[in-house]
This record gives sequence, structure tokens and C-alpha cells, in this order.
Amino acid sequence: MKIVLAPDKFKGSLTGTQFCNAVEEGIKQVLPDTEIVKLPLADGGDGTIEILEYHLQGKRVKVTVNDPLFRPVEASYLYMDAIETAFIEMAEASGVALLKPEDRNCFYTTSLGTGDIILDAINKGAKTIVLGIGGSATNDCGIGMATALGYKFEDENGIELSPIGKNLSQIKSINTTRVISNLKSVTFKVACDVTNPLFGENGAAYIYGPQKGASKKEIAFLDKGLQHISRLILEVFSLDVQNIKGAGAAGGMGAGTKAFLNAELQSGIDLVKDLIGFDEKIKDADWIITGEGKLDAQTLSGKTIQGVIASAKKEDTHVAAFCGSIALSKETAEKFGISYMDAVINRSKNLQDAMQNSYKYLTDISTIFAKKRT
Repeated sequence: MKIVLAPDKFKGSLTGTQFCNAVEEGIKQVLPDTEIVKLPLADGGDGTIEILEYHLQGKRVKVTVNDPLFRPVEASYLYMDAIETAFIEMAEASGVALLKPEDRNCFYTTSLGTGDIILDAINKGAKTIVLGIGGSATNDCGIGMATALGYKFEDENGIELSPIGKNLSQIKSINTTRVISNLKSVTFKVACDVTNPLFGENGAAYIYGPQKGASKKEIAFLDKGLQHISRLILEVFSLDVQNIKGAGAAGGMGAGTKAFLNAELQSGIDLVKDLIGFDEKIKDADWIITGEGKLDAQTLSGKTIQGVIASAKKEDTHVAAFCGSIALSKETAEKFGISYMDAVINRSKNLQDAMQNSYKYLTDISTIFAKKRT
């Protein structure tokens, strides 16, 4: 029997690799001769670099860059010399996790540090850059990132503005004369799993601004700024970013990467699967076991498990989901392609017990699953 293990992490509890080890341990207790293939996954958000490092054996590069409030912070990215490719997470430099709760306000934050990392990777020789844009602290439409690469955003007097969300409305011109010369020779792929437009009631400011610390008044101002920058982008680049699916991702970074980097926006999980050759490695598997912290309706709309199910259906392979908790009925899960599921929370005393002892409970779940295969 061949079983592929393809989980996302249990945030705050288990990494994808630890999940694989626990499940392998449980299965081997009952079916010692089973072929186990470990393919931990990520969907482009935080933790994606670790997953790609596990599969692709690149080297970590550390660099000091600007954090969301222009303070120095050490960030890292993954670089593969052999294929001249860098894997960068926006959260490393421009992530909300870098800020104390009282410092979080996307009215004043910048994506400059993400641009700093991109510049370092290009200077190292990167010809392809894969960028994950989850977990951002910003709402600047990527003008911070673009500033690091030589773009200038100027007011009516030709004075360069600080690249923060607050200043979007004041931009009168986008100066491209000093953009680094080799930017056009780099291919950018952006892991983007949200479909929000740039502005409007479902746009970057109104949907994500509150969780990034902006007040109602600031959110309205930010939305007007996004509308304004979209008009400028249309004038300068002949690109209507409002009609791009996912333009509002990461505070408008979806639109910014498209306009300033000519990036291709892709599903995060599909991008990761392609990079590691996932579909080829699951051939002839009897089961694929996937999982994440919580299985719910959101899981089935672009997250890791949905990506696993899509690949499994092509091979007519059964899928089992082992999760921290499950908020889907058996009927709904089966409809989407999950043949078997179990949850850690069903065996634990409480949430704290589940979080602290998830490895043990996951091993137990796997043993029970294996017994049902005998």
C-alpha cells in the first residue's frame, strides 16, 4: 500500500513535517510495510518558505531590511542557484506579526521591506521570483515595494512621498526613470488566494483594514487612495487593476505586483504543488492523507486541502483528512471528495490539551485509520 501524506501545518501546534512524522508513526504500528511518501504543503502564506526549503533544498539568505514602520529587521528568503530562483514571503519584512498590537495601523505602514528583499534577490542573480503575499501589515498597494526597486511616487510639487497607505491620495505622478534596469528580465509569480478587488466594499481597505488597525475614517480614506492610485496605474501602465482578480490581496499588493512587476497572480497551493511536482509524486497512491488546523467551508475554497482534493480526483485516489477540528458534516465532506476524516479535538479533554498533545492524538487517529485498512 502507498500512502501520501500531504498536510498543511496545524498553526500553533504542529508543522507539516511533524504531522507527517506522527501519521507515519501511527500507520506503521499497524501496517509496517506501507510505503509512506511525505509531501507537506503550504498555500503561499506564512510557512511556505519552510515547505519549499524541505522539498527543494535551497539555501537561506538573510538580509536586513525595513519593517512595516521603516525600522531595521532581519528577514530571510530561499534562493536556489541552480535555477536562479528566489522564494520570498512578504510577511518576513512587511508582516503584521512583526508589529506589537498597539503599533498596527495600515494607514502608516509600508511594503518597502518586501521590495528590499526582492532587490537583494535580483542582485544575487534571480531570474525568477516566487512571492507569497499572505500575512501583510500594509495597505499601500505595493508602492513601498516599488520604491525599493526605483519607482518614485511624487506629489503635485514633484516631491517624493513616503510610501505608506496614508499618502496614496496625494500621488500625482509615478516616476519610472530610475527603476532598476534588469527588473523587466525577472519573471515574478505571486501566490494569491483571495479574490478581492482593489477598492470598494469588498476591497483591500474595507475588508482587511480593520484587522490591520485602521479606524473607520482611515479605512474610508485608504479606499479613496486605492481608487486614486488605480487611476494613475491605468494612465501610466494602461492596466485596469480593479478588474484583476485578487488585486486587493495584501493591502493592494496583488495590484501592485501586477502593475510594478508585471507579475502573474496564481493560486498559492497550485503554485506550491507545481514547484514540488506534487501531481507526479502521488501517482499510484492508495490514499492521500491531508489536514490542517480546522476543516470548514473556507478550507474548500482555495486552501491546501482543496488543492490536494483537486489533484487526488485526477488520479481517482481516496482522500483522508486529519484535522485539529472539523466544522463540516460528513455529507458535505464526501461531496467535496473527502472519504474519511477525524479530528484531534474529538479525543482531547479541551482545546489546550488538543494543542499541547496534538502529535500523540494524531498518532492515535492514524493507528485507528490503519486498522480499518486491514
